[in-house]
Amino acid sequence: MKIRNLLRRKKSNEIAKDRLKILLISDRVNCSQEILEMIKQDIANVISKYMKIDAKSMEIQISKTETKGRNGKNPSLYANIPILELNKGM
Repeated sequence: MKIRNLLRRKKSNEIAKDRLKILLISDRVNCSQEILEMIKQDIANVISKYMKIDAKSMEIQISKTETKGRNGKNPSLYANIPILELNKGM
């Protein structure tokens, strides 16, 4: 993957598609949008103790992933948290 692809902004249709995927997956694992927002806020609060982040641009999603040694898929939480500045003590 090229760096150029990482830095480009997503088009509105890509964003809408991603949001729909998140909504469908969260519905399948019985996690409401309100719960996802509470999780997002809690994660932002904890990480903000250690570094400056862009909480408004933070994204979280729940997806189902294959698990080794087990049949089926288990839910997994993924977070994309833009870090603006690390604390000097790190």
